[in-house]
Amino acid sequence: MSELTPRQIVAELDRHIVGQGRAKRMVAIALRNRTRRRRLAPELREEISPKNIILIGPTGVGKTEIARRLARLANAPFVKVEATKYTEVGYVGRDVESMVRDLADRAVSLVKEEKSAEVAETARARAEERILDLLLPPPPGVDWRRDSVDEGGEPADSTDPARAPDSPAQRYRRSREKMRTRLRDGQMDGREVEIEVRRQAKVQVTGPMGMGGFTGGVDDASGDLRSMIENMFPGKARPTRVTVREAVEILTAEAVEELLDMDKIAREAIGRAQETGIIFVDEIDKIAGRSHGQGPDVSREGVQRDILPIVEGCLVNTKHGPVRTDHILFIAAGAFHISKPGDLIPELQGRFPLRVELEALSTEDFRRILTEPETALTRQYQALLQTDGVEIEFSDDGISEIARSAFRANEQAENIGARRLHTVMEKVLEDVAFEAGDSAPPRVVIDAAYVRDHLAEVFKDQNLSRYIL
Repeated sequence: MSELTPRQIVAELDRHIVGQGRAKRMVAIALRNRTRRRRLAPELREEISPKNIILIGPTGVGKTEIARRLARLANAPFVKVEATKYTEVGYVGRDVESMVRDLADRAVSLVKEEKSAEVAETARARAEERILDLLLPPPPGVDWRRDSVDEGGEPADSTDPARAPDSPAQRYRRSREKMRTRLRDGQMDGREVEIEVRRQAKVQVTGPMGMGGFTGGVDDASGDLRSMIENMFPGKARPTRVTVREAVEILTAEAVEELLDMDKIAREAIGRAQETGIIFVDEIDKIAGRSHGQGPDVSREGVQRDILPIVEGCLVNTKHGPVRTDHILFIAAGAFHISKPGDLIPELQGRFPLRVELEALSTEDFRRILTEPETALTRQYQALLQTDGVEIEFSDDGISEIARSAFRANEQAENIGARRLHTVMEKVLEDVAFEAGDSAPPRVVIDAAYVRDHLAEVFKDQNLSRYIL
């Protein structure tokens, strides 16, 4: 990631997201600036803060997807939160610091996945040895683990009874290696063995629900308390009969946990959350507005003022350790149909200096979305129906007709952007998806006539169109 230039970052985003070039350029620069910052002297590095971004545009144009793909590209901890969750904070909303706690949890999960992959081979080898002990227990009194070669790698002196080729230890070793080969080839997968499985104790923590004033805080505190109690009572190991295939997975997972240093993982995760974390605050336009002393506007401005110190930079305590938010990248998004970015309080506006407006999707954009991305909808449906032996072919005029229909449905009903393609595609392919695996023909061509025929009834009735599409 550190070697990618902004142009290359945009090229990577283009593989999954159609259009929105200005927004891609802006987030690419923000991501590259993080790499540039890490190369500076420590005294200057601490003075450079990320330039937070507001993405402005209607739903379904790619705001969330751009941020999510950016985080995945950078392998950075990422969380998406809804600003409306914090509405009327202190009454029914969540504590705003919970977004940082969620980011810390995600960072720990990310680092744990990476470290687990590093020790996976060692863990599987340990699990394999335990399974072999169950499938082929060593004879009593036989020390088969003694090496059969000397320090130079040459065959050991056969005068040692334990190392003689015909000794019980060596015969058992040979039998064990044969069993290992059968195990790796999957020949033993269906055989049952009895293993000790440690089950985590489940703890239910309930708060004073119905009291109105503190439900969000109770939810966060309950999670921390539950984790603490579960760590104090790690659960009991119980003998369980499972197949060899299941036993390998269970014992490998246990071995991974034994090999991981969770304290080290937590320290690395906290550092990654602080330096590379991304928090995506959606629906920020819903809390835009100035207070007039009463009514819901009071809670809106209150939420903004609660979010402000998080964005400015503060220390948030999490169960993994304290997290500083000074260098976390915040990307906010909203449609801003009714309000505008200028309706945010000035202090919060100043913490989001970069703003970009995403363009509404056209018919051509819909057509490109259906064909260009690596995981385009057309490819997804082709792969799904291929599992039932049905080959789907989308003609050029069929794809164009689907794009026109989605654009038309957005004009006639609520504009939900690219998500409209899902509803249109489901309606177009409803019959073949229902009949696949039963009476559907082996090959179906989706052309313009096919699309019009399956959507004619819906578009004929305006009320039905608004309901279905």
